[in-house]
Amino acid sequence: MALEQKLNLKLSQRLVMTPSLQQAIKMLQMTRLELREAINQEIVENPVLEEVQGEDEEESASPTAETGEDGDRAQSPESAAQNGPEGAAPAPAEEVERDSFDEIDFDAYFQDYLDSGYNPRQYEEREEIPLENTLSRTPELREHLTWQLGLSDAQGAVQDAAVYIIGNVDDDGFLRLKPAEIQAAGGWSEADVARALEIVRSCDPPGVCAFDLPDCLRRQVAALGIENPLVDAILDHHWDRFLNRQFAAVARDLGVPLSDLQGVLEILRRLETRPGRQYSGDRTIYVQPDVIVRKVDGEYIIQLDDDGLPRLKISRSYRRMLRSQNGDVNREAKEFLKDKMRSAVWLIKSLDQRQRTIYKVAESIVNHQREFLDHGIQHLRPLVLRDVANDIGMHESTVSRVVSNKYMLTHRGILPMKYFFHTGIDSTVGEDVSSLAIKNKIAKMISDEDSRKPLSDAKVMQRLKGEGIQIARRTVAKYREELRIPPSSQRKAIF
Repeated sequence: MALEQKLNLKLSQRLVMTPSLQQAIKMLQMTRLELREAINQEIVENPVLEEVQGEDEEESASPTAETGEDGDRAQSPESAAQNGPEGAAPAPAEEVERDSFDEIDFDAYFQDYLDSGYNPRQYEEREEIPLENTLSRTPELREHLTWQLGLSDAQGAVQDAAVYIIGNVDDDGFLRLKPAEIQAAGGWSEADVARALEIVRSCDPPGVCAFDLPDCLRRQVAALGIENPLVDAILDHHWDRFLNRQFAAVARDLGVPLSDLQGVLEILRRLETRPGRQYSGDRTIYVQPDVIVRKVDGEYIIQLDDDGLPRLKISRSYRRMLRSQNGDVNREAKEFLKDKMRSAVWLIKSLDQRQRTIYKVAESIVNHQREFLDHGIQHLRPLVLRDVANDIGMHESTVSRVVSNKYMLTHRGILPMKYFFHTGIDSTVGEDVSSLAIKNKIAKMISDEDSRKPLSDAKVMQRLKGEGIQIARRTVAKYREELRIPPSSQRKAIF
């Protein structure tokens, strides 16, 4: 069979991912902060784009005699192409206020003072807290320890070793280095390192700079002045078995009644397992919802929260420059402006399309999960991306990008939009049950259990099957672990 070359014509359709289309897709999955940064960057790079300010909004709401236009709010390509004639209105003359000492009405000025009588504390200047004495943030653990070290009598090599030790204390307050490693790092003597450790460990909070958890608890007990030989014996020799709740074996080895360990357990429960936690530098990050759902007259109203996002418009001066027919603007400059104009219009259209898509997805979620919004988590329906995609006529990947890192404010709280998507478990009573609703049932069963006889995973499975939910024991165990609930052997009350 001979090989030969041929030319064939083929007509086909395909989607080409242009840079503009890639930008629109990327905007869907951006968070509010990322979107704001992207818009600000585009405003910097594109001279045609301008941000709508408060004065511009007033001008766009009511036409002024100064411009003769309706504000040119560039939210669509059609409005970007319009421009009216300009006119100038004379500015009103400024009124000059006369400020003369002779015009002051002293009777009226002192009337309140004379009527109210003399109050020695009425105009007293009270000393307020100086601004420089207020803290903008709480000090971190290492800063707190360094400040205390400066108040100590440490000097020379001891102070240097203490600074090195503080720098190696982790956020939980533990020291992960051995004394020999500290000596090798700085060339300090064993006595200097021991003295430095003693100084740092005497600092607040108690238990800081310990090598491990038993050492940390031991130092906290000493700081509280508690003298209990059982506590010392357990922390020194029986900690692993005590941690695994093998109380009977520990009591037998120590030769004490089992009831004596209850006091030890109460003491250790009140101690801090991570002494550096209170000086953590992590700040609370507040979530700002992208969608707000309100119930008005029995119907749910969806609003998009775009507060904080820059509102864009296209510059009037550059539009006039493009329409000008004189020779002031050369051809190369016009081509540059046309390219920037197309980019600006496409960005505005992409932002508008993003908001429309988020609205459609949120509306579909509300329609699917209306029972949850009305009655609570027990009525949360199983929902997957395909259900919403088929409802709004979009691809699953588009829905996935929309719900990524987006939040919805409802009367049930601020919830991630992914919160509403869960797989279902077969039920004998009709529709499938959401996995999140099953987790809530498991958590409620365990919270109501008898601590003397905690429910095992098999018993929880039997109770769920009694309610018509077909679930396996390993699935119950998986859900329990996801809820961070320990097994029944660790939940059992010994005392």
